[in-house]
Amino acid sequence: MSTPSDTPQDLVTHLLHHPYQPPDTWDAVPPGVFKASTVIFPDTHALRSRTYTAKTGYTYGLRGTPTTYTLEERLAALEGGRFCILSPSGLAAITNVNLGLLRQGDELLLPANVYGPSNDMAVNVLSRWGITHQFYDPMDPADLSARIGPATRLVWVEAPGSVTMEFPDLPALVAAAKARGVLVALDNTWGAGLAFRAFDLGIDIVMQALTKYPSGGADVLMGSVVTRDEALHQKLLKLHGQLGIGVAANDAEFILKGLPTIALRYHAHDAAARQLAAWLGTQPAVRQVLHPALPGSPGHAHWAATCTAAAGLFSVMLDPALTPAQVDGFVDALRLFKIGYSWGGPVSLVVPYDLSAMRTDRSALPGHLVRFSIGLEAVADLQADLAQALATLR
Repeated sequence: MSTPSDTPQDLVTHLLHHPYQPPDTWDAVPPGVFKASTVIFPDTHALRSRTYTAKTGYTYGLRGTPTTYTLEERLAALEGGRFCILSPSGLAAITNVNLGLLRQGDELLLPANVYGPSNDMAVNVLSRWGITHQFYDPMDPADLSARIGPATRLVWVEAPGSVTMEFPDLPALVAAAKARGVLVALDNTWGAGLAFRAFDLGIDIVMQALTKYPSGGADVLMGSVVTRDEALHQKLLKLHGQLGIGVAANDAEFILKGLPTIALRYHAHDAAARQLAAWLGTQPAVRQVLHPALPGSPGHAHWAATCTAAAGLFSVMLDPALTPAQVDGFVDALRLFKIGYSWGGPVSLVVPYDLSAMRTDRSALPGHLVRFSIGLEAVADLQADLAQALATLR
C-alpha cells in the first residue's frame, strides 16, 4: 500500500506507476491469460542477457508469455516430444518447417495425396525460390526410396492421406528416408497425438493443426510444430522469430481450455464415425467407404499395425452413375450435417470433392467422393439425416 509521500502528484502518473502487486499465491484450474507487447525487465542485465530462444525468461510479447509457454509444454507432452512452436494456423506451421529447413537447391518430397495447400506451396511458392519437389506414392515405400536423391532434404508424410484417406506404412516410409539421412515431418492433425505415437516411429517433426481436435470448438485457428531434437527445434525457432510469427493470448486460451477433454472427444468422434461409416457401406448408392479403421479401406492393415484409435473423419465414393448435380443435391438435402471445411468440431460437416482436379490416377477410386466429419450429435440422429438425404438419390 502506497503512502502519501510515495504518491506522484499527477493522477495519471500515479495510475500508470501504481506500486501495488497482488499476492503471488493465486492458483486455479485454468492457466492465466497473459497479454502484452512490451515485457518489463527488472534491470539492464536482464535486458541484455535474456533470449527468446530459451524459456528462462521473457523478452517480448511476440516471443512468448506464460500462457503460450504453458500451451507449448502441454502440446509437447501430448505428442511425446520435448519442444513446441506455435503458429497462427496449421498451414503456417507447415510453412515454418519448410522455410526453416529448405534453401535454394534443396528438394522436398511430398505424398501424392498430400494436403492441398501443401501441394500448392511446393508448386507455386517454394519453386520460385529454387526449391524443387517430387510427389511419391505413399502406399509404396520403394517409390519413395527411389525418388530420394542427393538434394533431398525433407520428406513429408501424412497418415492418412488428405481426403482419400489412404493409410501408409509409416515405419517403412520413415526407414526409407532415414536410410538416406533425410528428415521426416508428419502432419499429425488426424492422429492428434492420440491415435499413435509419432516419435516412437522415428519421425523427426510432428506438425498439427490445433484448429481441429485440440480446440474442439471450431472457433480458433492455430498450428504447432513439435520436435525432440533441440538443435532441430532451435533451427525452426530461429526462422519462426525471423518471420515474426505469433499467436494471440485468447487463442492460446481456447486451446488450453480444449486440451483436458481432447481424449474424451476424440474417442467419441471415433466411435460415432466408425458406426456411421459401417452403416453407409451397406447403402446402395455408396460404392466404397474410405475409413482407415474399416476393413477394405486402403491401408487398413497399416492402420491396424500402427494405431489404437481413429479420428471422426472419413469419405465415401458414391455410385459413378450419379451426376454431379445429384451428388450436390444429396449434400444439400442433409439437415444436421453442415457444409463446410475443417473438422474436429462439435457439429458434423460434409464436403463434396472433385477428385479429377486432385488425383491424376482415378482408377482405384471410381465415382463421386463426399467427405464427412462426424461431430458430437447422437449417432441415431445423424444416421436418420443421412438416410433421408440418400433417399433423394433413388
